[in-house]
Amino acid sequence: MKKTRKAVFFAFSIAALAISAAYADNFDGKHVLLISIDGMHALDYTNCVNNGTCPNLKTLGMQGTTYPNTSTSKPSDSFPGLMAIVTGGSPVSVGAWYDVAYDRILAPPTIETGNGNPPGLCIAGHNNGATTEYEEGNEIDQTKLNGGSAEYTLLDGGIKSIDPNKLNRDPFNGCSPVYSWNFIRTNSIYGIIHAAGGFTAWSDKHAAYAAVNGFQAGPTPTNVDDYYSPEVNSNVIALPGIMTASHDDCSTVPSDVLSDWTTSFTAIRCYDQLKVNAVVNWINGQTHLNTGPLPAGVPVIFGMNFQAVSVGQKLVNPTSGKGGYMDAAGDPTGNMLNQIEFVDNAIGQMVAALQSATTPNLFANTTIIITAKHGQSPVDPNLFFPIPGHAPANNGASPSTILYNNGHNSLLAQTDCEFAAVHCAKGVGGGLGPTEDDISQIWLSDSSKLADAVETLKANAATAGISQIFYGPSITNNFFSSATASRTPDIIVQPKVGVVYTGSNKKQAEHGGFAHDDTNVMLLVSNPSMAQSTNNQFVETKQVAPTILKILGLNPNALDAVKMEGTAVLPGAF
Repeated sequence: MKKTRKAVFFAFSIAALAISAAYADNFDGKHVLLISIDGMHALDYTNCVNNGTCPNLKTLGMQGTTYPNTSTSKPSDSFPGLMAIVTGGSPVSVGAWYDVAYDRILAPPTIETGNGNPPGLCIAGHNNGATTEYEEGNEIDQTKLNGGSAEYTLLDGGIKSIDPNKLNRDPFNGCSPVYSWNFIRTNSIYGIIHAAGGFTAWSDKHAAYAAVNGFQAGPTPTNVDDYYSPEVNSNVIALPGIMTASHDDCSTVPSDVLSDWTTSFTAIRCYDQLKVNAVVNWINGQTHLNTGPLPAGVPVIFGMNFQAVSVGQKLVNPTSGKGGYMDAAGDPTGNMLNQIEFVDNAIGQMVAALQSATTPNLFANTTIIITAKHGQSPVDPNLFFPIPGHAPANNGASPSTILYNNGHNSLLAQTDCEFAAVHCAKGVGGGLGPTEDDISQIWLSDSSKLADAVETLKANAATAGISQIFYGPSITNNFFSSATASRTPDIIVQPKVGVVYTGSNKKQAEHGGFAHDDTNVMLLVSNPSMAQSTNNQFVETKQVAPTILKILGLNPNALDAVKMEGTAVLPGAF
């Protein structure tokens, strides 16, 4: 018996060593740590490095290339923003326009989602048309940090949290549920790296953001080997034993919590720390919750997104006060400064882990890329102008409300009702579907009414704070919409800078639009072997994807979106 056990153990040990060696040999020991600090403007990075707030980012910048003229995806929402970073493409090729959008082919979900996207029929073999939702509303129980899956521990989260009955359905594929990785139309760096033998890991805020896998058929993606997604919009709970990089004790619920993690400056730091700890665990060759060793040691690519800065920019909390900025120069409020300092300290924890790792030369062999899915607008607090405004005031009406009130449709398809003003109503199929933050995207049930709808918006431009209206050829020229015609909005409204379509008194900024504050984000590529430099060329976050593949010795043109859009690697990154 003892000999048999020894033989089995020896066989497994040899197999484990072979797996580990295969991963290392394929990439010459190279790794990439990818970080998105959601909301982090290029201005924030410049200010915090220059004023001493970000010593860790400053050190990384001294051995890397900074790109101050970087643009996110347009729209500048988290979903297309994330997809740009990992696929190399825009909504044109990837097909992701917004977390909540519209598809003229797909059918509604079987049951109502957690955010109220209504169910409906799926008529097989025909275009149906339905609101699409890829965020927390797809989960079994979005009020729980683990998304409601009985297979996860309290602090876990991932694709098992997704309820297939809350997903849109494909009428041309047996009305089967469309997971986010089915919804995406292109591959991603995770698919390319995984196929080349690299172990991969990522942590994000929703289970649906497992779309980083890139397009894969079926209900179970395989390109991200270790995916961790504690739900950011879940109810805040105590996190015993968790201490943030800013020394917040997370063992009790912060006193300023209003509902979910995004409603408290302290709570969101505790939430982000869960993901920071996951990254440190990966650096140490462990699973995201440190439950055991990874089969191949440190992942070839791994990383996370931070929410603390984004929340710090938007939040107005009745107990702890305002975040955001004090002026147009981007000088942060005290609450905002705390968020930036936390992120810098957390990145310092990751760097320290790389430097002290048992894996030989891990820090020297790891390229750290830091950017953001989106910015936030406005930086200047004096420009903030909410529409319809805070009750009881009424500063106007959003574009979707104007169209509704002027009889362009008797029904609004359910979309993101937090921002779709007072007339957002539940509908079943068809209808006019708005998605509104500091942008308004409108899908018409009858596109022949486009000219009438546009004229109505023009006549009410002041009421809706409209700056530009994109439709017809202007959408085609700007977005090449024929590539994704089933999902392209009929109308895109860019409001004046500072206008946010909200009645909430708990926010003072938003993202999604095309304003400079929405799109101009930080981008840093850092490695100990690099000299300090600043590259002022205009670049886009979608160039991160092909750059990562080139760093790892893979072909950037293996990415579908790179071939379709001609996305170049970042200049001066090597």
